[in-house]
Amino acid sequence: MVMHIDRRSMILGGVWGIGALALPAGRALAADLIGARGFTHAVASGEPGADSMLLWTRYVPASEVESARLDVEVAIDPDFVRIVGGGTVRTGGYRDWTAKVTVDGLQPGTSYWYRFVAPDGSKSPVGRTRTLPQGDVPRFGLGVFSCSNLPYGWFNAYAHAAARDDLDLWLHVGDYIYEYGNASVRPGQGIVGRTLMPDTEILAIADYRLRYATYRADPDLQRLHQMAPMVALWDDHESANDSWEGGAQNHQADKEGDWNTRRAAAMQVYREWMPVSDEPWKAYDIGTLATLYRTESRLLARTRPADITAAASAPDADAALKAFHDGVWQDPSATMLGSTQESWLAHAFRANARTTAWQMVGMGTIIGRTVMPANVTDWLRPDANAKLVQRYRNSVRMAQNGLPMWMDRWDGYPAARSRLLRSAQAADSDLIMLAGDSHNAWAYGLVEDGQPAGVEFAGQAVTSGGMEGDLRGDPTAVARGFVAANPELKWANTHQRGYMMIDISRDRVTGEWLFLDTIKARSTRIASTHRMSVERGRRVFSA
Repeated sequence: MVMHIDRRSMILGGVWGIGALALPAGRALAADLIGARGFTHAVASGEPGADSMLLWTRYVPASEVESARLDVEVAIDPDFVRIVGGGTVRTGGYRDWTAKVTVDGLQPGTSYWYRFVAPDGSKSPVGRTRTLPQGDVPRFGLGVFSCSNLPYGWFNAYAHAAARDDLDLWLHVGDYIYEYGNASVRPGQGIVGRTLMPDTEILAIADYRLRYATYRADPDLQRLHQMAPMVALWDDHESANDSWEGGAQNHQADKEGDWNTRRAAAMQVYREWMPVSDEPWKAYDIGTLATLYRTESRLLARTRPADITAAASAPDADAALKAFHDGVWQDPSATMLGSTQESWLAHAFRANARTTAWQMVGMGTIIGRTVMPANVTDWLRPDANAKLVQRYRNSVRMAQNGLPMWMDRWDGYPAARSRLLRSAQAADSDLIMLAGDSHNAWAYGLVEDGQPAGVEFAGQAVTSGGMEGDLRGDPTAVARGFVAANPELKWANTHQRGYMMIDISRDRVTGEWLFLDTIKARSTRIASTHRMSVERGRRVFSA
């Protein structure tokens, strides 16, 4: 990695990752991370097309200038003997010295190597990318990630995936970063050296920029971006927990200022630091094999989640929950995507289901219906406090009244969920939903109007803790209990971290959940895997 940084400790931080900041001289200088010079955070690619690719880097000149011009070289060999394309881009402090350029004139289904060249002749690290194929495609591999909370573990899932040669594209479905500060890390659960910058919760543009700089200093994340292109979408933690168009659970306007200012900062910095275009949603054709959709379901049009707290804790909870079920929960004006995006997706299904075999929707949150099992309190850890126990009891009461356990997911917006699934059915789509957010692994057979509507592969977190934090029951029994309580749920794992690999062929899509042996030490050892498949035209998981 090419870096020119003012202090020796920051060279260590850039090359070896944020763990180097725990060295004796490191923590005191950690705030200098954003002051690195040269190509500070390697390279990345995204927004793939059959003949184009968006390329990303960050370059900070050594001298005090307002802007800098970077050239990019694209070659068909890693030694750059045969340079076949390129471009130029200008960057400056106004965009935190990040640079993005889209290169056209590429060939479909082709691997390329690329690098940026600075005004002083220095070169960025080399990245590898691959354009999308055209025509008949026998097979395509997709790696799916979500929920990467840096203080809680090493990014071993990224490291494992980056070492593979059978994956063509990464899909990150959200919670690429987390907004919380170091004080939020639960005692005894943080990893030494995995320290967040800034130290506190991020609120302003400078905060978000420093947080991305901290994450992107991780060598495994850098390597992931260098090895293949990524399609990325935000969920809530790129802004604040449980965010929606007009606010967030983790935003208190009286103490943290105007939500729209914070939301704008989060969106701007995400688009600076990620290899994404400014388009809010987009479709990517993988030849005639599949269409992959990048969606936006948090900050632009999502209405506020229905608040079930009062009903669940009412003196006559059953009556209050029934009224909630029949009233506010089913409000057709509640939306995750907004009417414009809903219309776009429905039209896209109709057009693309005739030309591509699979319609694959990347989504921040799970669409499968999930209620809390009646015996969940039997699985709670022995030291669970009264508040936690009551929360789970409320969720059981909600389930008994036909209500989901989380209002922040798609089943908290049942009318909007029905509209999406019906649009897929009307288009005769073979629908595959790809989601994250819950930190655990799930497989759903989606049903609408009594008919199969598609399947959902919902992935576990890279590092974020799952339900096992509250539970001490046998994980296998817990998973069986959830499956038994939920007709759409076909399989679950509620206690391990990792990522998903989606293998796409014309007649079958197979999802494999890969569970890492640990996230508490750097290791790519796989502890276990689980596979499930759906055959084209069936819209249910194979037996």
